[in-house]
Amino acid sequence: MDGAEQARAYAEADFSASNRLFVDLFEVLHPGEFAGRAADLGCGPGDIPLRFLRRYPRAFVDGVDGAPAMLDLARQAAEAAPGLASRVRWVLDFLPSASLEAGGYDAVLSNSLLHHLTDPLDLWRAVRHCGRDGAAVLVMDLARPHDEAGVERVLATHAAGAPPALVEDFRNSLHAAYTVEEVRAQLADAGLDQLAVAMVSDRHLAVSGLLAQ
Repeated sequence: MDGAEQARAYAEADFSASNRLFVDLFEVLHPGEFAGRAADLGCGPGDIPLRFLRRYPRAFVDGVDGAPAMLDLARQAAEAAPGLASRVRWVLDFLPSASLEAGGYDAVLSNSLLHHLTDPLDLWRAVRHCGRDGAAVLVMDLARPHDEAGVERVLATHAAGAPPALVEDFRNSLHAAYTVEEVRAQLADAGLDQLAVAMVSDRHLAVSGLLAQ
């Protein structure tokens, strides 16, 4: 997603349902007000950080992404949202990131980053690095279907009528994604067994819980 055209196509696609689900899941994980500092790893064009800030008017978010084109769109979206730009910081970096303060965050968030990483443990190491003891962790990602027929069913349900380039990106992402069992094994390897993994839609899994350092 490094190119400006690809980033804009991604930003203009309708991910409202899954992004809304993400923020709803955080509300279940952390009932009531959230007034702390959150890190969003792989924030893309910024829709989830801005949704999060609207839901929690006393929160602050550091949005981290490795694609300059994505962060350009995120900045534009924040500047167009009254009162939000002052509560978000956009960080251009890759994981593992030296830009993230060790133990400096009350929540660690990530949506649709895991399947893009060459080493999935880079994400889980970053979660351990930047979350304080007791931090709320919510990581959502695509779940790999069991077979090719399952991939095609997801595409037919959720990508009908989408531009061909996005359909192909979606197909590639489904193939690159992990199963619930594989993510549980990753968490065990990273010493994050305290986090739970579950399917949260027909195409998404979520890792959630409180971080114990």
